[in-house]
Formats: sequence, C-alpha cells, structure tokens
Amino acid sequence: MTTSSPPLIFDRPLSRARLARAIARGAPDFLMRRAAEDLEDRLAAIRRDFPRALDLATPSEHFAKVLAARGRSNILRASALMPAIETGAQIVVDEEALPFKPESFDLIVSGMALHWVNDLPGVFAQVRRSLAPDGLFLACLAGGASLIELRGALARAEDEILGGASPRVSPFVDVRDLGGLLQRAGFALPVTDADAFTLRYDSMFALCDELRAMGAANALTARSRKPPRRSVFARAAEIYAENFSDPDGRVRASFEIVWLSGWAPHESQQKPLKPGSAQMRLADALKAGRGES
Repeated sequence: MTTSSPPLIFDRPLSRARLARAIARGAPDFLMRRAAEDLEDRLAAIRRDFPRALDLATPSEHFAKVLAARGRSNILRASALMPAIETGAQIVVDEEALPFKPESFDLIVSGMALHWVNDLPGVFAQVRRSLAPDGLFLACLAGGASLIELRGALARAEDEILGGASPRVSPFVDVRDLGGLLQRAGFALPVTDADAFTLRYDSMFALCDELRAMGAANALTARSRKPPRRSVFARAAEIYAENFSDPDGRVRASFEIVWLSGWAPHESQQKPLKPGSAQMRLADALKAGRGES
C-alpha cells in the first residue's frame, strides 16, 4: 500500500534562505515580542515543572529566553536555521522530520514558524511522539485572518489588469481547524484561541517593505515566476487605500496569532464521562436550569 505525500505548498529552501537573511539584517521582531509575552502568561498559569524543554523552529531567541527566565536550564533549540544564540543548546533539524526518540521532552514550544511547513498534521504527530506522558505542546503561528486586506487588494488588482490572480500571499491555518488536527495527532485536551489585532502603515508599500524585512515574502511553489507588473501593485495600493484607510491617510493591516495547546495523554488527566454514566437526565437538567419543578 502506498501513501501520498503532502502537497508542496511552500518552497521551503527559499523561505529559509529569506528568513536567514532577514535575521542577519535585524528583522523586525514585534510579532515575536508579542508572542513571547503571551507565552510567558500562558506558562505562568500552569502549575507544573517541565524539566526537558524543546523550542522547535522558533526563528529567534524570544521563546527560549522565556523558558530560561522561568528557571528551565535544560533547553534545546531545534531549527533549520543556525543563527548565533545565547540561550540553550541548538541543533539543526527539518521541522517535518524530527530526529528525537519517543518521550524525549516534557514541554515543546514553537513560535511563529509552523505556518511555513507543508505537512502540519505530520509535524503534530511527530511532536506528540516526542512528548513524555502528560507533556505539553504549546505553539503559535500566523492565523487565517492575517493580511486579509493585502490579499484582497492584490487579488482584485490582478484580476482587473491581468484577468486572473496568481498566489502572492501565503495561506494561513484557520483556528477552527487546529483543534481537530491536534486530536488526530493523538493530543489530549486540545485548546485553540486567537490573538487578533490591527497595525497601521503609511501605505500598502510600507507594509510590504516590512514583510520583506521579516523574511515573509512570497515563497509559494505556485507563485508566478514572471516579474510582477508595477501597474498591478500600483492598482492594489489604490484599492487598499480606498477600502482600508483611516481619516489620516494611513492604512490598516490585520494580524492574527493563533495559539494551540495539547497534552500527551496520561491517566491523571480529566476524561469525558462514558455514555450512559450521567447521574441526571438531560431533560431534568434543563428543567432545573429554568427553575421548573
């Protein structure tokens, strides 16, 4: 029996090369700083010790520094990139082919990286195998509401000028799908939520410049190889300004950081009641809630 390979959505060597250049040049880190603050809050709410921690694919030290500040010294950073680091040990890995033995870690975190993988369900399954029983996976990635204005303006401009749109902005995972993916990978108690916010820029071109500085330019395998027409981007900027600008002339850009967590199953965890084991009929519970006798 043969199994089909996942579709190659991203040119991952290209995306890694762009990200490495961006990091070397001092890429804007406002998303990573926001995510790291959120990670700190989430870990503070968990009254558990995680002796063996893995920071998977996070393209900066922000997450590792949060772990170190919480007293975790046994931190391993695993990434396809090898920037200079100060926090924890590091090995080079492909996020889609993890080399770790089963139950190697008690905590695995990942920050703003997994939206670039082609086989997200496969990564989740490998992370699950790498966690010890009652170990925690806590990650964030770009969500489906990110850059909806830019995607819409570019698609409309290309359709008007070229008679059709080519893929220019990466697809993002919908928060509603992640819980199901975690369950399929064998995680217990999966939870997902989203941090949605809006930033403002002088123009669409200023937004695009910042995305390129972050190493987030178009790396889709289905992207057009032809040089983009200036007229398309000029028209897209007009559409963007017409529909998403404020009275001061600046334009809005939506961002969404999707968070997910799941636990490696353990007998101590809460479990749903077995069918038929309830002590009260649903109809009686509903009557009690309405105050009926």
